[in-house]
Amino acid sequence: MGILKQFYRSVLRNSSLLLSYNDVERLPKLEIESHLSTATYGDFTLTDAVRPSFDLRIIPEQGYKHDYYHDDLIQTSIPVLIVSVSVEQLFDTFLDLLDPLGDTVDVVLETSHQRAGGYHTDLYREEIDLPILKSFLYDFEEMLLNDGCTGIAVLNPSIPVEVQFDEHKMLIVYAENFRKFESILKKHHVPKKETMRFLTEAEHIHSTRDEYLRRFNELQITLGIDEECPVIL
Repeated sequence: MGILKQFYRSVLRNSSLLLSYNDVERLPKLEIESHLSTATYGDFTLTDAVRPSFDLRIIPEQGYKHDYYHDDLIQTSIPVLIVSVSVEQLFDTFLDLLDPLGDTVDVVLETSHQRAGGYHTDLYREEIDLPILKSFLYDFEEMLLNDGCTGIAVLNPSIPVEVQFDEHKMLIVYAENFRKFESILKKHHVPKKETMRFLTEAEHIHSTRDEYLRRFNELQITLGIDEECPVIL
């Protein structure tokens, strides 16, 4: 990966890219640089956390659709909303989607920092007041938006409902009734597009920085999380 190593030194400095595109060696350095620096597609702007494939098989756009998560372990399908929001209103939309979960929630921090092969670790914190959680998250907004190795899920197991802000900076809602969540999306002018496709459906690029790992560790301490747990869906 000689081209990319040179690109790391000259452009990204203390950043590292997790590339899933197999033919990146064949691309000219300037083409790589141009692609990675392009965040806006039409009226949609990505965060720094992720970029589409070099061949742009899927163009980022704002919208949401209904789908199902198929859990092979318990042989069931869980209804989900999958949401893509432009960066200008992404974080506020995420925080507003937490309101239907109630006054007290559980939190899962997801990290794939320094992990290979797409593996990640989930860190669990039970029972935190939602207003307190939101105030903490505001303090870490930049990292949460732009780190392609960090995700967070907020859930209320007693309902049960979960809102996930994943590494791709997509919003995923697991629930039986989406009425309140769709009202929030409407308020933020996020249209329903049942045929839309998302960046995760094609090759794509994750980005992170050493600084974001440090900030992730600080958020973990702020939330009082000190041990690993299995993946929570």
